[in-house]
Amino acid sequence: MAALKRFFVEKIEGTVELCGEEFEHAKNVLRLGVGDEVVLLDNSGKEFTAVIAQAEKKRMLLNVVREELGIREPKTDVALLFGYLKNADKNEFIVQKAVELGVTKIGVFSSAFSSAYMNANKLERLNKVSKEAAKQCLRSVAPTVVYLDSFDKALEEANGYENKLFACEFATESKCDVGALCGSTAVMIGSEGGFSREEETRAAESGFCSVTLGKRILRAETAAVALTSVVMFALGELR
Repeated sequence: MAALKRFFVEKIEGTVELCGEEFEHAKNVLRLGVGDEVVLLDNSGKEFTAVIAQAEKKRMLLNVVREELGIREPKTDVALLFGYLKNADKNEFIVQKAVELGVTKIGVFSSAFSSAYMNANKLERLNKVSKEAAKQCLRSVAPTVVYLDSFDKALEEANGYENKLFACEFATESKCDVGALCGSTAVMIGSEGGFSREEETRAAESGFCSVTLGKRILRAETAAVALTSVVMFALGELR
């Protein structure tokens, strides 16, 4: 049996209104109508099964019939912080895969060798990708993508995490055992140009541990997915 279609809404109380892009997708793409069951999500971690009670020109009204706690959210908090890339598709790829792998926070930042620039439309698009990925992999929460306009702000975003990993292409060896991770973890990946030596020093002063991803130089988007996958496996999220 196919899983019920999933939609994000602002709030769920009483009769729920589905409008905007989610409504357009439900009505014009999925051809849903009165009597169809769907799952509503409000980023609380809960899942609300609802029945479409009314379909109008610009909105649908739904009645919630069941409330459950989502079972696919990760047990451990993992943040991915990555340098914003020039190619929009690559940024979207990283966000999509991070959500699928179970990351709970995503930050994109500018650093010494970054050559791409963020704006409101690009950030909105990345958050839309996060929601689409969350629905596809049946998560109950779509991580919010935030923009950090400096390297220092990216470092601050990792405050409070038990483990802080800094993927460094010029590191000769990892300074911590990634395979033995336990507890909340922040992962930092550079943009196409990687990190500067000064940034590595500042990261170390902020409690980050430099790690290597092997002998081969990886593309930024490959490094983001590879290290995130290793971290999630070590934390037991892929077992």
